[in-house]
Amino acid sequence: MTDSAAPSRRRRSGGHAGNTRGSGPAIHQMPWRNVINTDNPTEPLRPEGVAAIHDGAMQILEEIGIEFYNTEGREILRQAGCSVSGDTVRLGRDFVMEMVARAPDSFTLTPRNLDRTISVGGQHMTFGNVSSPPNYWDLEQNKKTPGTREQCQNLLKLTQYFNCIHFAGGYPVEPVDVHASVRHLDVLFDKLTLTDKVMHAYSLGPERVEDVMEMVRIAGGLTHDEFDATPRMYTNINSTSPLKHDIPMIDGCLRLARRGQGLVVTPFTLAGAMAPVTMAGAVAQSIAEALSAIALFQYVAPGVPCVIGTFTSNVDMKSGAPAFGTPEYMRATQMTGQMGRFYGLPIRSSGVCAANVPDGQAMWETSNSLWAAVQSGSNMVYHAAGWLEGGLIASPEKFIMDCEVLQMIQRYMEPAITATGPDDIAIDAIKDVGSAGHFFGIEHTQQRYESAFYQPFVSDWRNFEGWEVAGGIWTAERAHYKFKEILNTFEAPPMDIAIREELVDFVERRKAEGGAPTDF
Repeated sequence: MTDSAAPSRRRRSGGHAGNTRGSGPAIHQMPWRNVINTDNPTEPLRPEGVAAIHDGAMQILEEIGIEFYNTEGREILRQAGCSVSGDTVRLGRDFVMEMVARAPDSFTLTPRNLDRTISVGGQHMTFGNVSSPPNYWDLEQNKKTPGTREQCQNLLKLTQYFNCIHFAGGYPVEPVDVHASVRHLDVLFDKLTLTDKVMHAYSLGPERVEDVMEMVRIAGGLTHDEFDATPRMYTNINSTSPLKHDIPMIDGCLRLARRGQGLVVTPFTLAGAMAPVTMAGAVAQSIAEALSAIALFQYVAPGVPCVIGTFTSNVDMKSGAPAFGTPEYMRATQMTGQMGRFYGLPIRSSGVCAANVPDGQAMWETSNSLWAAVQSGSNMVYHAAGWLEGGLIASPEKFIMDCEVLQMIQRYMEPAITATGPDDIAIDAIKDVGSAGHFFGIEHTQQRYESAFYQPFVSDWRNFEGWEVAGGIWTAERAHYKFKEILNTFEAPPMDIAIREELVDFVERRKAEGGAPTDF
């Protein structure tokens, strides 16, 4: 959307998740909604199993300890009464549980478009785009290449377009053609102008975190007090498994915590590599790493929103490569979800795979991951669309194929499917048809046929002959055509001219100041 087409007055919301121009939408998708997970969570652990993992995590914290390389975080924990020896901090279980109890079990994240506010916690389920791959693959170039800003922008357009994507996570592909010192400024400008959904900040140094908070504040037309009054954005950090927290991630979380923004702590524990080969041991280690950081943040800012994340999977013991969507990954996700409820914390998981291209392996592994997220009661699902090669590749075809699965999950959650009123039981319709007729033409069907069942936008439900006559197009090819059609019809959500100009001025000023320091 050009500046001349933008509204003339300042506004804090507006636009549609699937804005298009021309004759009609590229796809007919389901409407934006805050998804409610209507299923009871799968809980593979018996009460004694929950107690065993909890006790194991507490023993790790009390007896082994966690290394905090961030001096400020380490000193805060020392002041709180924790035992500190060098970089190692040992935290008593009573202190940890007291701190964790301060965290809310649910909260909201409010972006510049108030209609895209999301709820995190309880039965709410939200999905985010692929985040942080350094490489890009699509069917047209048919090779793996380093990401560019244009490719990042195109994936952000998909993030905005699809109603089943609720938040804009990290960079959907790293634009390595933009220098690292100013990359966050350019990508956040693109994110804030191409989307109006909840924003993320990488905790990779104070300059990046402070810049992102200021840009989110400007984009929302907010005063500093208004920004601080409610969570407007979030960060996600990973511990450096085993048993370490690094300097910049703890620093970033402390900065966001003091301004009341959302914090997600996700240890990356690969069983057999950075964690014990047993899934219970890997989960216990992951819980210990996450709770140590959450306890620190709650001590500094009681009640700040915190999410406990799970990224526990196994490695391929033949190659050492990470494996995702495995039975072990699914169970670890369910187990961590069960532990998250034990601690009263919202839960984050991921939609991930190890496949290198958007093929059958990619989809069954991702589907396993996504359904494990459903079964675990996850509230935030990272990397829900577009992830390949264990997070090293982002693909627009995979993004669109994943959105088909996400829409199916959303449809699966709709109460209408399990409604049991008289019209749903349909005794009169069954009586009218009897044993000799069919239901195609009766009034009961005619009144409902357009909305009775899920309608796909990538799947092809024709028989082989019909599919062959139509060109015999495979799924990834269909997704590629949809990708091009979405790009050709995309319109960015509206933004007030004055706000856009203020963002431009901020970016230019920070670039002139050098942006963020780098190691090169």
